[in-house]
Amino acid sequence: MKNTRRGFIKKTSGVAASIAVGGVLPGFSAASYSRIIGANAKIRVSVGGVNLRGRQLSKVFAKQPDCDVIHICDVDQHATTKCLTELQESQKDVKAQGFDDFRKSLESKDIDVFIVAMPDHWHVPASLLALQAGKHVYVEKPCSHNPAEGEMLRDAAVKYKLAVQMGVQRRSLPNLIRAIEEIKDGVIGRVYFGKGWYTANRGTIGIGKVVTPPEWLNWDLWQGPAPRKAYKDNIVHYNWHWIWNWGTGEALNNGTHMVDLLRWGMDVDYPVKVNSSGGRYCYTGDDWETPDTQVINLDFADRKAISWEGRSCNGKRIEGSACSVIFYGEKGSLQIDGNNYTIFDLKNNVVKDSKTDKTLRSPDKPALPKRVGDPHAHNFLSAIRSGEELSCNIDEGHKSTLMVQLGNIALRTGRSLEIDPKTGHILNDKDALKYWSREYEAGWAPKI
Repeated sequence: MKNTRRGFIKKTSGVAASIAVGGVLPGFSAASYSRIIGANAKIRVSVGGVNLRGRQLSKVFAKQPDCDVIHICDVDQHATTKCLTELQESQKDVKAQGFDDFRKSLESKDIDVFIVAMPDHWHVPASLLALQAGKHVYVEKPCSHNPAEGEMLRDAAVKYKLAVQMGVQRRSLPNLIRAIEEIKDGVIGRVYFGKGWYTANRGTIGIGKVVTPPEWLNWDLWQGPAPRKAYKDNIVHYNWHWIWNWGTGEALNNGTHMVDLLRWGMDVDYPVKVNSSGGRYCYTGDDWETPDTQVINLDFADRKAISWEGRSCNGKRIEGSACSVIFYGEKGSLQIDGNNYTIFDLKNNVVKDSKTDKTLRSPDKPALPKRVGDPHAHNFLSAIRSGEELSCNIDEGHKSTLMVQLGNIALRTGRSLEIDPKTGHILNDKDALKYWSREYEAGWAPKI
């Protein structure tokens, strides 16, 4: 009998199944969540960071059954006001309250869940504060700004025994769950190589002018744990992604999604070797610091490899897609593109195309009601209500985030990294280890 995910679940039960299938630490068993909420009880949510992704998530969670978004938090007054206005359309009978400092929201006993959609440098510090306040956490990818923070968040989830889900939504899409099950059922044989990519046409960000922060923005709190930098007029709200002090580059901005899919399908945890090439190649002389062109290669001990290619400034598609992954196996290949997948044989003939298959759901999971909308949010809330296994618990989220972080470290050091396959730690490289953590503004260092 094939050792498939479905078969394994059928042969096991309870906590043991959730640990073995997810490859997680004992403290991550679904049954360990210390604040399981009744099936019909309202879950009340606070959202931190609502300029773009957080604003979308606020509406996603507001549409979930028996879930109210009651706090909206942002250091940008304009973002808060806009989100509150749009949110009123999604939950007409509930009026949310706005906060410029999310820490005030966390003090409220009315809050069950905190959603972290702030800039990358805030992901772990904010998540830790939420866990310490007794809140379940939904943190957007990447789950951390650096590897040390990722380990802190993983350990904190065990300590506080609360649900922590990373926002890689593809993990909960029924059709993609089905694609991964097909891979693990051996539809393309043993998978030995996976390739992912992201392409876009981002322009130059220019050289920002140092000016006084606008009155509607709390610039000091926006920076929070990061060492202080002068406010420039080209950083807020998106270009911080390309500045190392706050962001993590395209590799973690979009690469995390693709590498997570590849890790999931190929059943790999930590690599043995990582290398990366690239740089700021398309434009020069602007404030953009992270690579706009990059290739990350990850070698694993069991004759498997993953490669990710990012081109921020040239949108030429690969295999007809701007953002996709392909699994290569002994009998063929499988490409995931959006919410669909295609299986090819070794002669490149299409064996199956999910676009023509009407059964767009996993055999193990019933179709969700249309009003649910976002299966990943639904899964997170179900974990809180009943202890359902999280689609992407923080241990899995950390591993996927670490893969691309190691790629960035390899690029910045200019050499291949030897990795401990049991821990993901860098071996015998003091220069590389300088990037394992970061410096913090005095008094802002995160703690478990």
